[in-house]
Amino acid sequence: MPASLVERPLGIRCTFSDGSRAELALRGLDGSPLARDLLVGLANLVHPHGSVDAASTAAQYVRAARDMVTSFVGRGFTGGAGELGRARLAEYWMGTTGPREACTRRMLVGFDAATGGLARDVRELAEGRAFNPQPFRRALPPYPEDEWARLAGVCTAVVEESFAAHREALAGAARGQDPAVDGWSLDNLRWLLSRRGPSTVVDVGAHLGVSAQTVRKRGGIAQATTGLFPHLEVTVAYLLAFGACSGVVPDGIGDLVVGDIDWAGDASVLLGYMKGRTGPESVTLGRRAVRLLEQWLSHSALLRSFAGPTVRRQLWLGVEREGSARISAGPVHRNVVRRWADSHELLRGEDGQRIEIHRHRIRTTHLSLRDRRAWAGNPRARVDPNHTPAVEGDHYLAATTPAQRQAVEAIVEDAQHDLLRRAQKPVVLTGNGTPAVGALPEQLGELGLDEAALGELLGGERDVFAAACADQLSGLHGRAGRPCPARPWVCLACPLAVFAPRHATNLLRLRAFFARQWRAMPAGQFMAVFGPYAHRLGQVLERYPPAVLTTAASAVADSDDELPLRPEELSS
Repeated sequence: MPASLVERPLGIRCTFSDGSRAELALRGLDGSPLARDLLVGLANLVHPHGSVDAASTAAQYVRAARDMVTSFVGRGFTGGAGELGRARLAEYWMGTTGPREACTRRMLVGFDAATGGLARDVRELAEGRAFNPQPFRRALPPYPEDEWARLAGVCTAVVEESFAAHREALAGAARGQDPAVDGWSLDNLRWLLSRRGPSTVVDVGAHLGVSAQTVRKRGGIAQATTGLFPHLEVTVAYLLAFGACSGVVPDGIGDLVVGDIDWAGDASVLLGYMKGRTGPESVTLGRRAVRLLEQWLSHSALLRSFAGPTVRRQLWLGVEREGSARISAGPVHRNVVRRWADSHELLRGEDGQRIEIHRHRIRTTHLSLRDRRAWAGNPRARVDPNHTPAVEGDHYLAATTPAQRQAVEAIVEDAQHDLLRRAQKPVVLTGNGTPAVGALPEQLGELGLDEAALGELLGGERDVFAAACADQLSGLHGRAGRPCPARPWVCLACPLAVFAPRHATNLLRLRAFFARQWRAMPAGQFMAVFGPYAHRLGQVLERYPPAVLTTAASAVADSDDELPLRPEELSS
């Protein structure tokens, strides 16, 4: 069982999705029925039954239960959750803090789901609106472009420089000999450390038979150690760079072990990680993240070989400081990240203040800058498939940089123009040739055509497949100054299209083409691709005299050969 009650002392024993265990007790409250009922509700909230999936979260619920039980016992209440009254419960929640109200509400609801023991009015109160609503926590905004470029540049520089120094140190170690025999030199010192692992001056002095002070005077320990083994400062640069190119949550990155990396060939990695709030998740890494991961495994391989079994399995590890033999592994403390940022002058803004390194903000920036060009037409295209639309809208899509806001505004403006164009009535002429000029609709006057252009338009010199185009070089559907690349049916919704009786045959051929596509495609797909144009075609044909359509229909063979189609557009 993921969670079970412990009777003496009264408490709860939990097993979480990552295999960790916790036993929490309500000491001094063994005889309280209310305390036991609240723990029953908490057991029903532990993963996989609920969202409680960490010892710290469960401890918060236990503290809230203790506060509630203590408050009710102090007022003379000795019953269980089933004997709670609506007025007394409302009084407690109105006088407590928001987190305690939220925890105790959920425990009572969990108790009722497990036993059905709450009174009806108490159940309604517990499931209702909180008296102390939790404050809305806004997500950190993405880094501005200049700060993001500086952060990425510093991480890349540190990673590349340290890896180049590491390869140079390995080559020097291969050239060196035992300094106890061949004498003191940097390459010989590298040789020694590559076989002994990170060592202090005392360790090196013991091997050479000299004092630690002599080793300090000779120097070179720091340079040799820094080249051969990644220090925590280098580990921080790798960790931040990996977060920037993968978008994995910070707690998931910090807790990674080597076994979480599932290689699918030479260029693909399926990375499994643990997200604290939801449990196990996985992601397929992009090429940059894969290459960075490969480089880190190579960079840390020598240090990993000297680590113990528990430390060795951790993905992130490093020597704590120069001259130290201690290896630190696992999540990197934020103070180490802060010291790393302080040591780089480039990580300062124009005001001289240090750029605050926040790993959740790095994830937000990665998601806001993610390339989504391949997601077009995918109804499941989200920032992260694990997010609900509400979470993405509040925490990621609303957190944009100035350049992204400008791009979004441009998209909105284009969409508004499209809606206005679609609202305009189609320009349909009832006659051919120059006599029809006097009957031109008012919309045609807005095109700004001179008499020569109008003559070409009415005379058929500017005809495309389904209409006459007022200006094929306008760039409305392509690059300005070049012929319009739009497909034949796109002209139906174009404000530059003018429909004359001579176009009736091709319009009817388009209608037959739409009918064939309707039979061959799912309704949703057809409406997404051809729906607006089929609707517009109906509006155009309604304006034609019935006699014109009857005559034109005799020339329609209902075949794809009648239209200028590409191979992938054929209906059969």
